[in-house]
Amino acid sequence: MMTKIKICGITNVEDALVACEAGADALGFVLAPEAKRRNRYIELEAAAAIIARLPEFVTTVGVVVNETVERMREMLRVFDRLQLHGNESAEICAAIGPRAYKAFRIHEGFNKEEVTAFPGILCLLDAWSADAHGGTGCRCDWQIAIEVGHVKKIVLAGGLTPENVEEAVLRVHPYAVDVSGGLEDAPGKKDHEKIHTFIYNVRKASLA
Repeated sequence: MMTKIKICGITNVEDALVACEAGADALGFVLAPEAKRRNRYIELEAAAAIIARLPEFVTTVGVVVNETVERMREMLRVFDRLQLHGNESAEICAAIGPRAYKAFRIHEGFNKEEVTAFPGILCLLDAWSADAHGGTGCRCDWQIAIEVGHVKKIVLAGGLTPENVEEAVLRVHPYAVDVSGGLEDAPGKKDHEKIHTFIYNVRKASLA
C-alpha cells in the first residue's frame, strides 16, 4: 500500500502549490488560535483563497481544537475533512460525520482501546505535550502506533522529518503520515527542498 502524505501547517499559496507539485495527497490548514505561537495559524477565508488555487484531487483538511459543531459544519463548506485535535468527544465526532477524524495524543499510560470508542475507520496519532495540542515536533510512540494500526487506519504524526520518515513508514506501516514543523525553513514557512525529500522518502519506503 502506498502511504498517503499530508503536509500540514500550510499558510501561503507558494508552499501549497509546491507540496501539490511534489506529490502530497493532502494539505492541512490549522485554524486553532494556539497555532499563532508558531506562525501556523490561518483564517478560514485565507485558507479558502489558497484552496481555490489548488489542483483537483488534493484533499484539504482543516485542523481544529475544541470548536463548536456549528462552526465545524461551516468549515466543511471549505475543507474536505476536519481533523479534531482537541478534547472532542466521540459524540462530537459522530455529530460532524464521516468527514471528521479524531487526533489522539499518545502519553504514558495511553489506552489504545480509547480509539475504538470513536466513530470512523481513521485516526491520527501525535505525541502528547503539555504545551500545545499538536505541532510540537515531539515524536510519538511508534510501538503504540503499530498496535493501534490493528484496529484503525492511522495517520502518523509527531516529529517526522525527511531523515526519519522512511524508517517510520517501514516500521509502522501507517495509512498516512502527517508533517508540519519537520519541513519548515522558518515558523509557518516550508523549506521546498525538504518537501520534495520527505515525499520521495515516503514513496521509496512504501515501495520497499
